[in-house]
Amino acid sequence: MARLLKFLFLVIFAVGLAGALFVFWYLRGSSSDSNSYIREWLIAPIMRPLLSNEGGVACEGAPFILPSSGLVGLLWADPARPYNPLRPHPGLDIFGDGEPGTVPNYAVYDGYLTRSTNWKSAVIIRHDDPLQPGRTIWTYYTHMANESGSEVYIVDDFPPGTSNKFVEQGTILGYQGTYSGTGPPIAMHLHFSIVPSDSSGAYLNEAVFANTLDPSPYFGMSLNIGEAPERPIDCSS
Repeated sequence: MARLLKFLFLVIFAVGLAGALFVFWYLRGSSSDSNSYIREWLIAPIMRPLLSNEGGVACEGAPFILPSSGLVGLLWADPARPYNPLRPHPGLDIFGDGEPGTVPNYAVYDGYLTRSTNWKSAVIIRHDDPLQPGRTIWTYYTHMANESGSEVYIVDDFPPGTSNKFVEQGTILGYQGTYSGTGPPIAMHLHFSIVPSDSSGAYLNEAVFANTLDPSPYFGMSLNIGEAPERPIDCSS
């Protein structure tokens, strides 16, 4: 009986400790201020020039150019809603200033573009990793259509079924849109992420956070929410 009571006590203690750690982690993660920047961007257009980064340019010494212009709103590992600490944001959301279909999205680095036949608003590009020679990485770009998907903003050079087509850094891939598929309506933005290859050389699912890479070293910017950067994010931050 004494052993059973001791065992139950240890189980209860472990569960309580785990619960306390989760609450601490959740509250700590929920302190992300990204949504306050996004809210300001959406309701106060006059502030946009003060919050915006320029797309198509690179920080000194960084291999990647920024894939679009606007507010770098949600960051990598960001727990801001609709994400949370158990399901953090797997990339970057860049909110442009303009109408859907007018803010260009660029290839961040030389590579080979694929657009699956069922991809309405997305493309993916395979690259030789500039930071780890010999490794293959992929950059993913999506939301390039209007809300219903009836108007696609990917350029005509990359129709559905495109496979391994070479693109140079800075090539316009398409334009920011509002398409979310079966999800709730979204504000106009580009979602961008980086994933490595799997053992067969194919790209991993970017929707799974554990599959994604921190974009910060590729852009020479603090794009990890753990750094809590202010907007606009500076090359030296």
